[in-house]
Amino acid sequence: MQNIQPRLEKLTEQSERKFGIMSPQHMLEHLILTVKLSYGRIKIPDFEPTEKQLAQKQALLYSEIQFPIGVKAPGLGDKLLDLRFPDLSAAKAELLKSINEYLVFFENNPNEQTIHPRFGKLTFTEWELFHRKHFDHHLSQFGV
Repeated sequence: MQNIQPRLEKLTEQSERKFGIMSPQHMLEHLILTVKLSYGRIKIPDFEPTEKQLAQKQALLYSEIQFPIGVKAPGLGDKLLDLRFPDLSAAKAELLKSINEYLVFFENNPNEQTIHPRFGKLTFTEWELFHRKHFDHHLSQFGV
């Protein structure tokens, strides 16, 4: 996630969506929620992933496979969440702040595992693999 800032600088309200239903700000706010989940700032119930979920985790995290276009976030389906930040600039700032908090959390808690809504407990290394692909998927949604 080190090279996120230059990509964010290219994202504007006018960035053309290549797929999906999110606006640029919806996409950033979605990434903020995911980052906050990854360091336990947003809590979800612990669960044991199914064999299918574990196979999906292995396939996504440990291969060159990319996020498929059209994949739905768990629990959201085709609806957009209400925007929480006043504008795109504020959402960008919050995303960068959340990334920093995530890095500090795992620096202070290197052995911690936090809950992913589809894959169960992930380590920092697994979150890094997930975030790289997740961020690439959504930033490419707007060509950045």
